[in-house]
This record gives sequence, C-alpha cells and structure tokens, in this order.
Amino acid sequence: MTNKEKVKEEEFEKIIFGLEETYKNLVKFKREKNSPIIVSQDGEIVALDPFEVPESLTPENNSPK
Repeated sequence: MTNKEKVKEEEFEKIIFGLEETYKNLVKFKREKNSPIIVSQDGEIVALDPFEVPESLTPENNSPK
C-alpha cells in the first residue's frame, strides 16, 4: 500500500467515524425530545419512531432500545 493510499484510507475512516458519531447524536437528541426522525425511503418521506431505530449503525450495537 502506497503512502497516498494509506492517507486516503485514514481520511475515509475519519469520515465514517464522524458520520457514525453524528447518527448516534441524532438518535439520542430525537429520543430526548420524543421527536420523529424524518427520512426518505424509496422516494417517500417517512417519519420513524426514534425508539425503534438502532442506536448505532455499527453491527455490535445494532439493536433498538
């Protein structure tokens, strides 16, 4: 693996980490405010119950609470 590829991989990992942390914070905030999470699914706007979505996007913590 070249140095340039290593830097790109590290940047990619940082971006993924940031997105995961943002998701966790969003779910936590929505649960505190008892507010639905609005998403687009199959071209339709859908309101999700924040207590029914996974707390994390990572497989080890992917169970709703």
